[in-house]
Amino acid sequence: MKTSVKHARKEKPLNLKHYVNWFEIPAYNFQRAVSFYNQIYAITMDTTEINNYAMAFFPAKGGVSGAVVAGEGCVPNTTGPLLYLNGGKDLNVVLSRIEAAGGRIIMNKTLINEAVGHFALFMDTEGNRLALHSKN
Repeated sequence: MKTSVKHARKEKPLNLKHYVNWFEIPAYNFQRAVSFYNQIYAITMDTTEINNYAMAFFPAKGGVSGAVVAGEGCVPNTTGPLLYLNGGKDLNVVLSRIEAAGGRIIMNKTLINEAVGHFALFMDTEGNRLALHSKN
């Protein structure tokens, strides 16, 4: 069902390249969560503490990035917005590391369509429901 909303005046579109520019994944056990993401991506995240919040940053070479965050109000959940993490060229590489790192696969690699690619769903060690996406 497609609906349209009429505005009193025509707004100029923002023409954004990306609609997400930062993300934070909440954690109860900061070290466990950082270890999980370091293991599934084979990375080493830089960590810091800012105003009583522990943060570990996903290394990024431009573009969108984010952090694992622990502190007051950082509550992992399965019902909020679904974050799709980059699965690289083939998300099976990252997906194959999830259970060994302490996570749980909810849905194996699934084709969306040939133009969009594939996705998979998983739970991290903190109870967050997330997704992976790859073209292949």
